[in-house]
Order: sequence, then C-alpha cells, then structure tokens
Amino acid sequence: MTMTVDSRVADVRRHELAAFLRSRRERITPDQVGLPISGRRRTPGLRREEVAQLAGVGVTWYTWLEQGRDINASEQVLDAISRTLRLDPHEHTHLFTLAGAPEPPLEKDCKLLSDNVHRMMAKLEPFPVCVRNARCDILAYNRAYDWLMGGLDDIPFEDRNTLIQCLTNPEWRRRLPDWELNIPRVVAGFRAAMAEHLAEPAWKNLVKRLRQESDLFERMWKEHDVSGERIVLKRYLHPDVGLLRFEFSYLYLGRRSEISLATLTPADEETAAKLPSSF
Repeated sequence: MTMTVDSRVADVRRHELAAFLRSRRERITPDQVGLPISGRRRTPGLRREEVAQLAGVGVTWYTWLEQGRDINASEQVLDAISRTLRLDPHEHTHLFTLAGAPEPPLEKDCKLLSDNVHRMMAKLEPFPVCVRNARCDILAYNRAYDWLMGGLDDIPFEDRNTLIQCLTNPEWRRRLPDWELNIPRVVAGFRAAMAEHLAEPAWKNLVKRLRQESDLFERMWKEHDVSGERIVLKRYLHPDVGLLRFEFSYLYLGRRSEISLATLTPADEETAAKLPSSF
C-alpha cells in the first residue's frame, strides 16, 4: 500500500521519538532515581519496565512507544515520562513535538512574554519583579527578584513554581518569615484558580506532585479551602541585609490573560535603603 506524505512524516516522527526515548533512558542510572542496583545489568541506564513503573504507565504500552508503534500518548503521560527521564525544558518540548502533542503549557506561556516585558522588568530594578501564571509558575524575573529569593537561576526551569519552592525548599521558607501565615491563603488561591483548569494535565500533575512531596499541602488540599484574596504586603528575610517589607502590585498582560507581572515596591524607607544599587 502506498504511503501518503503525512503518513510517512508520522512514521519518521514515531521512529525519531523511539530513538530519543531510548537515548534518554540509557543515560540515567538506577541510583539517580532511587532504585537499588542488584546484579549485572545488560542495559545501560534504566530498563524499560523501570521507566514505565516510575512514570506510572503500562510496560507494554511504553515498550510500544520505544518501538515506534502507532499509538497516541496523552499530555499527562508525556509529562510523567519527561519527569522520569529528567528532561530539560528543550528536551521536554522536543518530546511533545515528536509525539504530536500540543505545546507544553509552561513553554507556551513563556512565549507569550514579549521583549518589551523583559526590558520593563530590567528598568524597574532595584525593585524585584516576576511574571507568573495562574498555576504559580515563575515565567520570568529580573535580577533583583533573583537576589531577593536566593538564586532562581540555580533552580531547574520546571521547578520554578512558587508553590513547589515554598513547600519543598527550606531556603525559601527561611526567607519568608510569614510563611506559616500565608501558605494557607496561597494554596486556597491556587485551588480557586484550578476550577477553570480541572481537566488540564499540567495542573493535575502539579497537584499530584505536591501531594506526594509535601504533607502540609496534602493536609490543606483535603480541607478544600478557596480564596481570591491577594497578599499585598509581604515580608522577606534576606541573609545579607535582614528584614525587608514590600507592597505588591499586579499587572495582567492582557484583558483575559491569567499571566501577571508582580512588582515588589519597598513599603518603607528602610527597605528601599537596603536594596542593592546595581546588579
């Protein structure tokens, strides 16, 4: 039977996806993902059944995916495989492209930010500024915000989320003296925002991860509290300059956009005086 151009392209893409998955599986050792090493291993890196187990998918289904079979993978499954194989943002996007899936939401949101937004954030220094979506992902930030939070540049792209960092990163907790007071409101606001995104894999995967990694989040999530209240005054404890107090202002990047630019303006002269004069 003669193949059409579209079917040939799809066939090439499936085989490229299979080779890509194998190459990424073979570079990860069992100890990197917390698996015991027992006996001799003929396969470099992880075995197929180990990837399937860690990603929560069927062994047969994942094997077919690596064999280039004509099967469809949901965004949720691709996300799970990406996390298991520890793909970086570019590899994550490449995985979705080869699988013929829609562009990953986080990368799609980042592309909505124009050069003008980045220039504006730079001009606002020394005031800390960040851009976030409704899922609490940090899409962009200036050097002042990086200084305030202790090095966002060192945090993997996929982990730059305020909920993940507040609930799992001790360094962030140390810099937020009102953390225990504010985190219930943050979680309640996240739950309220999720009402518009209940079927979206990126939101469900984030909730699943937080419930697994944070007992506090698990407890608060079961309480079903919701809130639309914004935190407009926030305190930070910087290891070099001490206590800082900021007022928050939010600028939404479009009439219907859920992406907002948050500017932290010093709430008093003492805070303003402590900000670095240059970066």
